[in-house]
Amino acid sequence: MSFSTFPSRARQVHLDFHTSPFIPAVGSAFNADEFGRVIEEARVDSMTLFAKCHHGHLYYDTEHPARHPSLGEGLLEKQVEALHRRNIKCPIYLSVQCDEYAANTYPEWRAVNPDGSLVGQKPLGNDSFSWRILDMSSPYLEYLEAQTEEVMKRFAPVDGLFFDMCWDQVSVSKWAIAGMQRENLDPADPADRKLYANRVTHRYMERLTAVAAKYQKDVPIWFNSRPISDASKERRFLRHIEIEALPSGQWGYSYFPIWVRYAKALGLPMIGMTGRFHKSWADFGGLRTPASLLYDCTQALAHGGGCSVGDQLHPSGVIDRGVYDVIGQVYRHVEKCEPWCRDVVATNEIAVLLSTPVSERNGSQCFDGITKALSQLRYQFAFIDPDADWSSYAVVVVPESLIVTPELDQRLVAYKAAGGKVLRDGAPGEESPFSAVYLRFDADKRGSLADTVHVFYERGNRLVPEAGDEVLARIVEPYFERSWEKFSSHAQTPNVPETSPYAAAVVRGNEAIFALPVFRAYALHGNLPCRQLAAAALERLLPAPAVRVKGPSYVEVTIGTRGKDTILHFLSFIPQKRAATQEMVEDAAAARNLGVDVKVDGPVASVKRVIEGGEIPFTVEDGRVKFSLDWLEGHEMVVISGR
Repeated sequence: MSFSTFPSRARQVHLDFHTSPFIPAVGSAFNADEFGRVIEEARVDSMTLFAKCHHGHLYYDTEHPARHPSLGEGLLEKQVEALHRRNIKCPIYLSVQCDEYAANTYPEWRAVNPDGSLVGQKPLGNDSFSWRILDMSSPYLEYLEAQTEEVMKRFAPVDGLFFDMCWDQVSVSKWAIAGMQRENLDPADPADRKLYANRVTHRYMERLTAVAAKYQKDVPIWFNSRPISDASKERRFLRHIEIEALPSGQWGYSYFPIWVRYAKALGLPMIGMTGRFHKSWADFGGLRTPASLLYDCTQALAHGGGCSVGDQLHPSGVIDRGVYDVIGQVYRHVEKCEPWCRDVVATNEIAVLLSTPVSERNGSQCFDGITKALSQLRYQFAFIDPDADWSSYAVVVVPESLIVTPELDQRLVAYKAAGGKVLRDGAPGEESPFSAVYLRFDADKRGSLADTVHVFYERGNRLVPEAGDEVLARIVEPYFERSWEKFSSHAQTPNVPETSPYAAAVVRGNEAIFALPVFRAYALHGNLPCRQLAAAALERLLPAPAVRVKGPSYVEVTIGTRGKDTILHFLSFIPQKRAATQEMVEDAAAARNLGVDVKVDGPVASVKRVIEGGEIPFTVEDGRVKFSLDWLEGHEMVVISGR
């Protein structure tokens, strides 16, 4: 990978303004000077502003009947003018499939479920995220095109367009049924309905892009709520990628680390979008800690992306200074990092082949486990499409959830023949009769694990080692499979004393083979023997990794290069589950005396800290620079400068 994904504007805010028609005096207290000053002082360099919200209302001067009923003067015009005076960019937001005004005015435009019910909010529904969903094969698309055209006329040149709520919506409305029949699709077939929904999405993406291009060529457009895994197929629509992932909301802390590793392999400018809310969008009065936002933003920086923090403006138009005091704390840190983020090329030695959709065949759990295990082991990796070019990667991981076609298998054989290494997780074979087995590691393969048998909580396959295989762990089976009529104690049956003839994992030439679903099990149970299997395999497949770190496993490390410089990010944060359904970060975590060992290509002039400042003593031996990071709290960058 030889490209940088860092955007031109890396300190962004997404300023929601979904405002009920029942709220009076919308925007009446807006003060352009105060608005611009607060945003500028928070070091924000781009802010997405609303032309149209999910309620379907418009916030600029227009004769369109969807104009918010209590809006006085146009708000969007004043916001854009205030920010442009301060060289702050202003992409413009339009809601797509959520439009309450259109759904109420033209109910026949709503999407229809196969059972005949309307998609979205029920007549007496009151769910937080339950909106009336529009059918994009209906005349609503022309309605939205006209609104987009008006925005382009009024505000061009625009800094960008942000279209939201753009998933593939299945519908059996009269327009959708007629469309499917024209294309020889069967409306009664769920697969055909899904296929047609995807075609409808791509058509309206094309049409909205064309509307914008009539007034301004090459306007940056982002279609939100699309699967990130579709980005490579939809690249013709994309100038950049925004990964919406509020960890305190529905996404959690596992979503972003997976999908940023896919997005950054696509070579487009990239933004990680988090939110200031304690819970999720529209959580008025909910504010996360500075450390929590710093974690999200520096995680985006560490993977080559910029930052966006979601907020929602009060209906009165008054900007919340307290919120921007917190955002400003974080963005001043980001601003200090930026000179060492631009034009940096990420180092990725391992490619994980992505299976889509990841919700099927245990994909989500599998990729979560891969991300956790490899991150904690400090390997540098990316998720890529199976048909992508693997030649620059030292190791390819074939996850349990990926169906290996004959064509893909031939590519893997050729890759190994050329010197590449492969790790197969959950490789196919004879299924074990046991839903839980035990692992026995030899002393040189168990790392810090105790010298005992270790339970593996998921059913795997039976693998008989071949001559020449290096066995990473052996299987010890239980006396019997637990059932209603035959069981022992509270949980899985104890192990028999003797080791079975089966291996949990072997290294065979250029390939490590896991007979067990190691990464899925790690995601589900967090059992360290799973991670140790991955460590033992990768120590043999990749004996000289880009970076090694001796220190707590919660310290995340990424590495990139720019010219002769090698640039590392160190992140030390620990999300904790402090509520029934929510993880949070209150403070940065401290780590001391990290032993760091980095592969370099040439002589080293210096090793310096970016945030704390100061040079770090180092040694160079066998093409690796070694140093100690005596203190880390939160985020630090280290630059290894080549001569």
